[in-house]
Amino acid sequence: MLDNLPPVMTIEEASKYLQIPLSSLYKLAQDGKIPCQKVGRHWRFRKETIDHWLDENHANELKKDQ
Repeated sequence: MLDNLPPVMTIEEASKYLQIPLSSLYKLAQDGKIPCQKVGRHWRFRKETIDHWLDENHANELKKDQ
């Protein structure tokens, strides 16, 4: 199912993709802690950008542990 995600996701799709509660994703988006754009009243997330963000955050966590 996740393979069929569009390149630009709604907040609901991004929440499922990231496997986090919708309320947590809203908070991350509002606080500017996750890359996204607000189009009108709706949040949009680029799958490619989210994947890159996840990779960067994982690399940063590994550096902290060293």
